[in-house]
Amino acid sequence: MTVPPHIPVLLDEVVAALDPQPGDVIIDATFGAGGYSRALLDRGASVHGFDRDPDAIAEAAPMVAEYAGRLTLHPATFSRIVDEMAAAGVAAVDGVVFDIGVSSMQLDRGERGFAFSVDGPLDMRMSQSGESAAEFLNTADESLIADVLYRYGEERQSRRIARAIVAARPLATTGELAHVVRKALGYRPGAPKDPATRTFQAVRIHINGELDELVAGLAGAERLLRPGGRLAVVTFHSLEDRIVKRFLREASTRPTTSRHLPEVAGSDPVFEQVSKAIRPGESEIDRNPRARSSTLRHALRTAAPAREAA
Repeated sequence: MTVPPHIPVLLDEVVAALDPQPGDVIIDATFGAGGYSRALLDRGASVHGFDRDPDAIAEAAPMVAEYAGRLTLHPATFSRIVDEMAAAGVAAVDGVVFDIGVSSMQLDRGERGFAFSVDGPLDMRMSQSGESAAEFLNTADESLIADVLYRYGEERQSRRIARAIVAARPLATTGELAHVVRKALGYRPGAPKDPATRTFQAVRIHINGELDELVAGLAGAERLLRPGGRLAVVTFHSLEDRIVKRFLREASTRPTTSRHLPEVAGSDPVFEQVSKAIRPGESEIDRNPRARSSTLRHALRTAAPAREAA
């Protein structure tokens, strides 16, 4: 099967935000096809790439050889960046970049079951291990399915869809799930957005624990970045962006305390120079339509110690 090449989103903006210098050590927390990593390596940085997907790690072997000692891959979730970097003997880094969500490589391979554009097994597991989407949908209570669709897909018709899924069980393929959702919502071909999109997003996020991973990954980045280190995060939907926006707001703001109370220890902001939301221009969207929903936020690490919660 020929898979379209992966196109890194907001690549120039991410590189500018990280400002890599020769000798810098940077974490690419979502390695994927290595688009960000290659750009950073070409500017002289060393990169530690993280990916839970065995395919991404295996297919990067030629790239590891190409950069001879400057690219180290970790077959792990990015919630483990602190432990993995400690095991590698690295106590602090100059930059961390996250590109949150599903990769183009995963979407474009029907056998991975992430998309309904090509019928395939109902899988959606980034790590290719653990509970699959089919196992979840075929065994979970209707109320839990509805909660997942509402929470992670912001699906207002979550109860109707969950009821239809339970009635149609067992489901085995992405096409079957898409058909059930479309039928439940009265889909008309040619509508601007396929109603199955929100359900697929929700199930994928639940199966992979993506939002919990993001929270843990951001905390890990806060602990690992040295003073002056740079954080860049690319998100693709509002649930992710809200988490990043809240994290940066809380991390860059001194807590408000009463003048009658002692100052809270460790209350200095741990990030500064927090960017506004950066979105792709029309030329990039024309080249890569999947960039349309992307948002970049970046910030600079201060010398303040990491917060206890991080």
